[in-house]
Amino acid sequence: MSDNNSQTVSLDGISEEARKRVAELIEEEEGAHNRYRGVLAVILTAAAVVMSLFHLYSAVEIVPAYILRPVHVAFALALVFLMFPAAKRFRHRLMWWDVIFAILSVAVVVYMLYFGDEFGDRAVTPTVMDQVFGVGLILLILEGNRRSSTWILPVIVLAFLAYALFGPHLPQPWTHKGYDIARLTGSLYMTLEGIFGVAVDVSSTLIILFTIYGAFLQYSGAGKFFIDFSFSAMGGKPSSAGRAVVMGSFLLGGPSGSGVATTVTLGAVAYPLLAKSGYGKEAAGGLLAAGGLGAIISPPVLGAAAFLIAEFLKISYLDVILMATIPTVLFYLAIFVMVEIDARKFNMKVVALEKHHRAGALAKKYWFHFVSLIAIVVFMLMGYSPVMSVFWATVVTAVLSFLQRDCALISYDWFRGRMPWMKGFWESGFIKALEGGSVGVLNVAMTCASAGVIVGVVTLTGLGLKFSSIVLTYAESGAQALVSLFTALGVSDTVKLLHDMRLLLTAFYTSMIVWIVGLAVPVTASYIICAVIAAPALMKLGVPDFAAHMFIFYYAVLSEVSPPTALSPFAAAAITGGGPYRTTLQCWKYTAPAFLVPFMFVLDPSGVGLLLGGSFKNLAQADWGAIAMITVTAIIGIVALAGGLQGWLLRKTTLPERWMLIIAGLALVYPTTFCDILGLVLVSVVVLLQKLRSGAPAIA
Repeated sequence: MSDNNSQTVSLDGISEEARKRVAELIEEEEGAHNRYRGVLAVILTAAAVVMSLFHLYSAVEIVPAYILRPVHVAFALALVFLMFPAAKRFRHRLMWWDVIFAILSVAVVVYMLYFGDEFGDRAVTPTVMDQVFGVGLILLILEGNRRSSTWILPVIVLAFLAYALFGPHLPQPWTHKGYDIARLTGSLYMTLEGIFGVAVDVSSTLIILFTIYGAFLQYSGAGKFFIDFSFSAMGGKPSSAGRAVVMGSFLLGGPSGSGVATTVTLGAVAYPLLAKSGYGKEAAGGLLAAGGLGAIISPPVLGAAAFLIAEFLKISYLDVILMATIPTVLFYLAIFVMVEIDARKFNMKVVALEKHHRAGALAKKYWFHFVSLIAIVVFMLMGYSPVMSVFWATVVTAVLSFLQRDCALISYDWFRGRMPWMKGFWESGFIKALEGGSVGVLNVAMTCASAGVIVGVVTLTGLGLKFSSIVLTYAESGAQALVSLFTALGVSDTVKLLHDMRLLLTAFYTSMIVWIVGLAVPVTASYIICAVIAAPALMKLGVPDFAAHMFIFYYAVLSEVSPPTALSPFAAAAITGGGPYRTTLQCWKYTAPAFLVPFMFVLDPSGVGLLLGGSFKNLAQADWGAIAMITVTAIIGIVALAGGLQGWLLRKTTLPERWMLIIAGLALVYPTTFCDILGLVLVSVVVLLQKLRSGAPAIA
């Protein structure tokens, strides 16, 4: 489940039934908003605008954390209760209980701020009223999360709270001394370590500023330009439609960070062209969903969890962007290779990409959208903090929009007095962007607040260490069995083999844990939960902390393509008319090669070269030869896996060739000299066999 920036998507050109299904899926991801009219709509728009302005102000002026974080949660909770109905039958109606809940959300935070420093000082001995307000806030957050997302995460939070309360009654090794209501509320509500901990800190500083930035890009017309430019730049070949989807996904996904929104925005435009090229309904949907999935792992915004990586590791967000660079290229390369194989495997047609045939002219006219896209990175390279960088990037986007009349966030007619002063400004893209920035962060803020409860419980109970010990115990047992097998086959270096097998199994178990958790909760929550309970197991085996966190982040993203929460493939299937589960399988086909790459981060020290050493500070000492080698082997491994999964490389593969490619791809993912040589030999054998064999024409 993605949980990132809200996007307004164009659904022109698809059936009414598909339109309704897509709308349902978007609401499942971003929540079912109420749509009000009249004075109530103006009031809520004003509240959302004030929320955005407050956070923009906090970017340039110092607002203490003990004020900023609670105010952020109060804003988010109040807007959630006013904008998200308690149930579908109450849609588009403001009920009295919604108003009560919104008032209580503000009251809980006002109570905190009223006592100032005294409030935190009595966290170890909270009063009865402190406990009442603390329990009330937790319940409000759970209800807000249920409304803005699903009921699954609140149930998981309740399970963690039950674990904290009933620790003495649990069996070994899960038992602990237990914590009462007073201790829990003191820790979760009255300090900056629970609800108002790292997750809410990131939500109140970085994430909301990035959603505002994304909204400014959206309302300045950048999204439409990126789609037009992608289709104009990729015309003239059988694979042009597929290539355009890959390029458009990257350009749209980078600033949005939302898988479903990227899939739907691009799909409404691209599917007719994919169909004309020869793609089936499921294949087209799978490609669109795979491209949309890249939004969550693509710089400069990535997904909301990427901001948490920076905070957990106490590194610059620019370092996270650096680490994501090569994996992002490899992800889109995998899809690109699949597209090229599709074009030859299915003998696809050349389709004229109407209305998008002048890439140079488009770039010349709307060049400033590219400037807006890279502004964040430029400001960070200039030494600005991530918060200041996104603030000034938003300002740059707003100013540059006036270079073209059709991109201006405030109409030129308003400046010339040709439209009503108040109405013209109130209905401008500028106000809509400020409103969209706040609305887009609501479900993320609720997820972060709920995740704060989980992190607080894990910290109190020591669950992370217990869980890591259990994973390592299972990995040790499995590794011992595998070593015994290899010893029987004549392998002598059992010490290193035991370590390698233990690490391999720990990484495998961790990926499965992250994947299973991600089936039920959004990417952000999945990452937070697994970062505190699973990452320590990898780090105990010598994996660098940044590599362990990036590994978990990438597998948390798998929730976007894994039923029952495969929202991106389901949205793509609604557009194409294909079967949702078959579309999900097609999406797996396009993304599988890239999602084996994270194992390279953790299985061998050389694998961290794909993350460029984890920070800009390490670049000076980086072994660029080793980085180039690991990147090249990763590329060859991706191509081999793509060919094996598609059953086609230079031409159609035989069954032995197909298995050799799959084995080669898996071997090249394991960054050791022996596996690299094995993989390269197998790929070379397949290429040689295909060149010697007559039959279908080879790739031109």
